[in-house]
Amino acid sequence: MQPFIRFSDLCDKGQAKGKRVFIRADLNVPLDDAGHITEDTRIRASLPVIRMALDGGAAVMVTSHLGRPTEGAFQPQDSLAPVAQRLSELLGREVPLVSDWVDGVEVQPGQVVLLENCRLNVGEKKNKPELAHKLARLCDIFVHDAFGTSHRAEGTTYGIAEHAPIACAGPLLAAEMDAISKALANPRRPLVAIVAGSKVSTKLTILQSLAEKVDGLIVGGGIANTFMLAAGLPIGKSLAEPDLVEDARKVMDKMKARGAEVPIPVDVVVAKEFKADAPAQIKDAHDVAEDDLILDIGPRTAQMLAERLQSAGTIVWNGPVGVFEFEPFSHGTETLARAIAASPAFSIAGGGDTLAAIAKYGIEQQVGYISTGGGAFLEVLEGKTLPAFDILGKRAQG
Repeated sequence: MQPFIRFSDLCDKGQAKGKRVFIRADLNVPLDDAGHITEDTRIRASLPVIRMALDGGAAVMVTSHLGRPTEGAFQPQDSLAPVAQRLSELLGREVPLVSDWVDGVEVQPGQVVLLENCRLNVGEKKNKPELAHKLARLCDIFVHDAFGTSHRAEGTTYGIAEHAPIACAGPLLAAEMDAISKALANPRRPLVAIVAGSKVSTKLTILQSLAEKVDGLIVGGGIANTFMLAAGLPIGKSLAEPDLVEDARKVMDKMKARGAEVPIPVDVVVAKEFKADAPAQIKDAHDVAEDDLILDIGPRTAQMLAERLQSAGTIVWNGPVGVFEFEPFSHGTETLARAIAASPAFSIAGGGDTLAAIAKYGIEQQVGYISTGGGAFLEVLEGKTLPAFDILGKRAQG
């Protein structure tokens, strides 16, 4: 990964003082039907960069997208007004909301304003040059601090970074870039990846890319069922993608050729129907009946995988290995979560379901880094260079 400019370094050197700083944050929080914020983690996560800019003596502008509005067609539900109110409460000062801001913003050093939903601006999604130049003229320093959007090349994530006098990474984005570099660019070995989920098709390119890099590839959920089929095991009426068996086999062969492997479950937890209270039964992987649904890995498999995680140098985790929302089928995911927590390895985890599992088992403090961007995290695993990382790297080189 290319070196990039850190906003914290600019502030430490006094280079933000009196400057107009434009922060692209991720304030895309869930709202209820009445327009109230139901969960404010993203707003809280953006406070450090805003405080850093204010403490550095800058005139601060912050913007974010919210939902998927139609460009140029404002609807009340697209407004960042609830976010402005919550930001005001958390910062202990008024944060005015400014609309129609593309042609100029009034803000003084020591002040902070929130700029209305950036996805309302015509040309934002397609990163139109005319908009990009206007955005760049608003500031002296552009700060990208929204990892969740860094896989998109939009006006406020890429265009402005191309043309602003200085483009740098805020503390949240810098932490993501550092963690990704540590886990994938220069990992402590053995590097073990856990990729789980219902479908191989959505994660196939990730599995193919990881098969060239990792020392162990643990598959779970519906993905594991397809790999079990590829290994010649019965899976009953479990969720799987028979047409991708050949692809699964190729991933296994690729790993084998490198002296690495994809461990296949030796036992599983099955039920006759997909229900939280369905009677669960542990079966040897060879004994799955035609009317069985595999809903979790079995205890012997979980133990075998946990032992691998103990000896890992780096662990990348994306996806629970069973239907962990249902108590009888949660033990596999819990065993792996606790093994990751106990492992001396550097661990990085991402994806919505993964974060839910981490919260459920209370292991936030034991995971080395929890990535906040679902889509962006997956694209990194796939071996893609994210547009945000790319442009910040180019700008750092002058």
